[in-house]
Amino acid sequence: MCTNVLGAFVLLWILVWFYRDNLEITKVSEKHVFVTGCDSGFGHLLCKRLDKRGFRVLAGCLTEKGADDLKRATGPFLKTCILDVTSTASIQKALEWTKKEVGDKGLWGLVNNAGRSLPMGPSEWMKIEDFESTLKVNMTGVIEMTMNFFPLVKKARGRVVNVASVLGRVAANGGGYCISKFAVESFSDCLRDIQNFGVNVCIIEPGFFKTQRGNFIVSGTN
Repeated sequence: MCTNVLGAFVLLWILVWFYRDNLEITKVSEKHVFVTGCDSGFGHLLCKRLDKRGFRVLAGCLTEKGADDLKRATGPFLKTCILDVTSTASIQKALEWTKKEVGDKGLWGLVNNAGRSLPMGPSEWMKIEDFESTLKVNMTGVIEMTMNFFPLVKKARGRVVNVASVLGRVAANGGGYCISKFAVESFSDCLRDIQNFGVNVCIIEPGFFKTQRGNFIVSGTN
């Protein structure tokens, strides 16, 4: 009897898994996704892949060069804006631009990828400015972007994707990086209540990857 029940459970689990993995997003050409930190690294790669899939990608780049490099590597439907997530004025400017781009459809996805990993090192080497510079990008930037862009995401019943890190679970070094990524994890958990509006919240926890610039990162960085 127990063997039959276990077999039925395993079969059901396989069917559910197969069904979930074969779901496809429809009408991608009508869906706008805003990604931060797209000059290089994960953000740059994500924009290229979303563009290839047919999404309407809105890429926030820190520099003109980063924006130009991305536009040269993608199709005509990807659009860029200059965005510094540590600046309230820059975020507001990007928000107004995005409103014009998405219109009544709203924003189907917001990917908070922009971040920085340095400076990091032994705690006794760190200064308060070292913590503040990292937290301003990785923590405050994520929060301010989410709170400002939420009405657009809500309109599309979309999703917020926050790029955290494996170091958002295990503190491995001094400096603001681990602290900021722990904060991203916590903030994302606090956003559960927005699911009442049909908005999903996801966390991505990358490990170490090498960027185009040859730097090793543990999450999205410019």
